[in-house]
Parts: sequence; C-alpha cells; structure tokens
Amino acid sequence: MSLLTEIDHVAIAVRDLEAAVDYYRDVFGAEVEHREVVESDGVEEALLRVAESYVQLLTPTRDTSPVHAYLEKRGEGIHHVAYRVADCAEALQAVKDAGGRVIDDQPRPGSRGTTVAFVHPKGAFGTLIELVQE
Repeated sequence: MSLLTEIDHVAIAVRDLEAAVDYYRDVFGAEVEHREVVESDGVEEALLRVAESYVQLLTPTRDTSPVHAYLEKRGEGIHHVAYRVADCAEALQAVKDAGGRVIDDQPRPGSRGTTVAFVHPKGAFGTLIELVQE
C-alpha cells in the first residue's frame, strides 16, 4: 500500500509573488484560494487550486530563508513537490528506514494547519519532497 495518497502541491519559487499571482490569474484564470506567511520558513505562499491539488507560489520574506538561497543559486522555478500522506510521522520514518536523508527529523506544523516534513533532495533523486498530512 502506498504511503503517498496524492499530490498536495507543486511549489514554485518566485521573486515577485504579486506578479506570479497576476500571471496565473490573467493567463489561466486561477484564483488564490489560500495565502499565508509561514514565519518559521521565512516564506509567503499563495495557493492556487488545480483539481484536488495546488500550485504553491512561494517567495522569501527574509534573506535567511532557504527559498531565498534557492532563488540566488538556481533562480525561479520548481522548488519542491509535496505529497499528501495519511500519517506524516509514518511516512518520514519509512524514509529513514530506507536510509534516506531527511531535513526534518520529526514532523512539524505547516501552512493551512497541516503537519509536514521535508525529505532531502540528495536522497530522493534530486527532488526536494514535502510530506503533508492534512
């Protein structure tokens, strides 16, 4: 049985959140369903619903944010893929048991009242993975 239940969101790092929101609205008719500043990660996000998932537009709110470092090193683009899981702790433990590298040793609070944990891209074929429990 798969621990991944569906794609929660695809996160896109952007320098100008308002311009990105305007682009998705003007070109695709997508509207912001949820917007939040996540102080612990130093980011502001705008979530646009696409079917049962989201496109997450993400911009740093401070220079020490990992998203700021990402933009400086790689520029704008896909930052991570987030998968919904029924139990974030169980999915995170499965990564550890398989010898995978994790960024979060324990699940932590995320946006929208979720519980999240990140898996390091060096252990996941170059993709930063977020595990999301609603």
